[in-house]
Amino acid sequence: MPMLPYRQPKILTDNSDILKVLEENSFDNILLVTDKGIKNSDLTQALEDYLKENGVGVFVYDNTVANPTTQNVEEAVEIYKTNNCQALIAFGGGSPMDCAKAVGARLACPNKSLKDMKGLLKVNHKIPLLIAIPTTAGTGSETTLAAVITDSETRQKYAINDFDLIPNYALLDAKLTLGLPKQMTATSGMDALTHAIEAYIGKSTTNSTRRNSLTAIKLIFENLEIAYNDGNNVQARKRMLRASYKAGLAFTKAYVGYVHAIAHSLGGKYDTSHGLANAVILPHMLKKYGKAVYKKLYKIGKFCGLFDEKTSYEAGAKLVIEKIENMNRNMNIPTQINAIKKEDIQELAKTASKEANPLYPVPKLFTAKALEQIYYEIMK
Repeated sequence: MPMLPYRQPKILTDNSDILKVLEENSFDNILLVTDKGIKNSDLTQALEDYLKENGVGVFVYDNTVANPTTQNVEEAVEIYKTNNCQALIAFGGGSPMDCAKAVGARLACPNKSLKDMKGLLKVNHKIPLLIAIPTTAGTGSETTLAAVITDSETRQKYAINDFDLIPNYALLDAKLTLGLPKQMTATSGMDALTHAIEAYIGKSTTNSTRRNSLTAIKLIFENLEIAYNDGNNVQARKRMLRASYKAGLAFTKAYVGYVHAIAHSLGGKYDTSHGLANAVILPHMLKKYGKAVYKKLYKIGKFCGLFDEKTSYEAGAKLVIEKIENMNRNMNIPTQINAIKKEDIQELAKTASKEANPLYPVPKLFTAKALEQIYYEIMK
């Protein structure tokens, strides 16, 4: 995967940059994909008003749910087509971005269902121009080739991965993240941390992915709790946006691992928040990897200044895991996920195992039976 032809979205800084892009392409109408929370908080209003004042028709789809569904995508596609839209703007966290990417995929491949595009490189057609505007510092979706969608009927959650889904542009504006609720700040930040750590400890890394991972992890260790405790700290918010972006660049090439596979199974079955699931699962999975990740976790801790050269690989790795557990505790992230039911665990573990192997370059392979232990550890 790291050897394939990735591209990075071009960075925009304000609404005038967006207008310039649309004018350069002679686009008159756009579809803005967001969710009710973002829309009701009026975060999109300034952009909507600005574009309308300058002659651009803005049509909004704001029914995206936390784990976007195939129904969400089809509803948004219909609005796009009905209003002759020519471009997409994804505004919000990972859910609106995933939804917008999947809308683009359906528009590019009208004869394919989303399920038909599940997996790697099944789109293979240019989607409409896509501008991503993150309002959380977590998913890194503004950089990635993935759209994670939940089937409305079966509740199966799956990823569509294709280079054509990487947004053309990303607007990184820390002001949009100011005042983000504390719980959202915490879980989205731990989502970014999970991206960076799983990208780093996996077996499909490059110099650039390792560098981006380490940069992201250090920024998160140093700034997430500051942003959590002071939601209006602009510098901490800026650094968290940068961390999320760097983590996105890392994992879109190096991929993730079992933490994400397990989190996806919980999101599909129970609608568990992805960031929350990652935060809870991460320390448990790192412990289960054991010696397979000691050296890499040690390098993370050393880069972040958690200890000195005299520390052993095992001790250093355990200090990194302890740091993660302390961050969760300090930000009131629960240690358990209440929704998990004992009778579902066997099937959940099979789903996670099937996703992770062979799709993810995990540092150590586990059977579905072995993964069941993680679910029991995090079950209420």
